[in-house]
Amino acid sequence: MRAALVAPAAVAVAAAGPGGPVVWQNTCELREEPVVIPQAGRTLHGVPALPARGKGPFPLVVYVHGDGPVDATHDTFHRPLWEAFARSGYASLSWNEPGVGEAPGDWLDQSMDDRAAEAADAIAWARGRPDLDGGRIGLWGAGQAGWVLPEIAAKDRGIRFVIAVSPAVNRHRQGRYDLLAEMRRDGASDAEAAAALRRRETGLELLGRGAPYEEYAHAVGDPKGMTAARRRFVTENHTADASADLPALRGIPVLLVLAGHDVNVDTAETGAAYRRLLPGPALRVAHYPDATHGLVGRAVEDSPVRLALTALCAPRALFAEGFLADQEQFLTTVDTEGARP
Repeated sequence: MRAALVAPAAVAVAAAGPGGPVVWQNTCELREEPVVIPQAGRTLHGVPALPARGKGPFPLVVYVHGDGPVDATHDTFHRPLWEAFARSGYASLSWNEPGVGEAPGDWLDQSMDDRAAEAADAIAWARGRPDLDGGRIGLWGAGQAGWVLPEIAAKDRGIRFVIAVSPAVNRHRQGRYDLLAEMRRDGASDAEAAAALRRRETGLELLGRGAPYEEYAHAVGDPKGMTAARRRFVTENHTADASADLPALRGIPVLLVLAGHDVNVDTAETGAAYRRLLPGPALRVAHYPDATHGLVGRAVEDSPVRLALTALCAPRALFAEGFLADQEQFLTTVDTEGARP
C-alpha cells in the first residue's frame, strides 16, 4: 500500500531557478546530516533532521516507511513533516530502505520482524548521540508501518509516543479492501470485481500451501505487478496482523491519523481496532474527510495539473488541511504526559 506522492523540491529545482517565492517554499528550516549507521551486522543510510537552531539534546521522531523502495526523505515528502516537528523542538530520523540509493540489501527480502529490528538498530544508534535525547523517542509510521510500530513498542518500553498514519491492521482483510476500493474507483463492473476476488482467493490458497511462483502466475493468468520478487515478499508477510502487539501501546500517547478517501486501508476497521485495543484518553484520532491514503487533499491528488503546481509553489499545502499542525500540536502535549507505566 503506497500513496501517490510527489517530490516537491525536485519539481522546484527543475522549474524554478534561483531566488523568488518558489525557492523559499521549498526551503525547510532544518539541519540535515547524511549518516551511515552500522548496527547488528547491517548498515543503514540515514538522515537525522535537526531543528535549525540549538544544540540539543533534542527529542526524536523515528520514521518507519510504508510499502515500497522509499528513500530517507520519501522523495522530499517527509521534509514538511520534519519542519513541523522541528518547530516543536523535535529532531527526526529516517533512512533509505534496503537497496535504495547506496543502502545495501533489498527491501523485498524483509519481513515485518526485519523492519522492526532495523528500527531498533536506528534507535540504539540515536541513543548514543549527544545531540539526541535517548529518553524522549517516539515513532512515526504510515501504511505498512502499522504492522511494525506496535512490534517496536512491544520490545522497547522506552518509546514515548506513536503517530500512526493510515496504518494497516490485518493483511488479508486490508488486501481485500484495497482490491475492491481500487476497482470501484476505476469504475469496474460487479462481474469484474467478482472475477478479481476469485483470482485473489486462488492466490491466497496457493500462498497457504507454499506453491512456487510459476504455479501462481499460471493459476491467476495475468500476475500484473506481482513479480517473483514481490511474491516472495508477500509470502513472507501475508499473515501480518497488528492486533497482538497493539496493546503494547497502552499508556503512551498515540495519534491515529485516518483519511476519508483511503482506497488502500479500511479506515473504519483500523479505527475500530485501535479504539478496542487501546481504550482510554491516551489514544487520539484525527480524521481528515477530504484526504487520500497519503494525507494529500483529494482535490489536489485527483488533478495532475493542480498536484504539480502545488508541489512546485506550496509543497506544505499538498497535505490535508490541519495535518501538519495537528501533529505539531500533538508533540507539544507529549512531554506533559510522561512515560508509560
